[in-house]
Amino acid sequence: VQLQASGGGLVQAGGSLRLSCAASGRTVSMYTMAWFRQAPGKEREFVAAIRDTASNTYYADSVKGRFSISRDSGKKTFYLQMNSLKPEDTAVYYCAADPYRIASSGVYLSRSYDYWGQGTLVTVSS
Repeated sequence: VQLQASGGGLVQAGGSLRLSCAASGRTVSMYTMAWFRQAPGKEREFVAAIRDTASNTYYADSVKGRFSISRDSGKKTFYLQMNSLKPEDTAVYYCAADPYRIASSGVYLSRSYDYWGQGTLVTVSS
């Protein structure tokens, strides 16, 4: 299974971007999908996750109310809509997925996910 992240770019503070992550290869329906990010000199951190339905979403406090994670009905592509972007959102964004239902306590942990995309750079200028 390969994950391909796209949609990153340069945007001014207050702007919006939509990231996409598509699964290909020997695909199975991914039960849990997530986005993480890593800023220069910092550790990778959780951003958002979605499980089987749109009602099962999780967000980092730093993005709550500004970012929205969603998935398509075939469960092979998912998205991160990012609004009201701030310079501190600048990072490489990685998508991750797992074919199993990760427990609520585990969706925030990068080690819970078996598959990772290559990352897409988001730069927010002030």
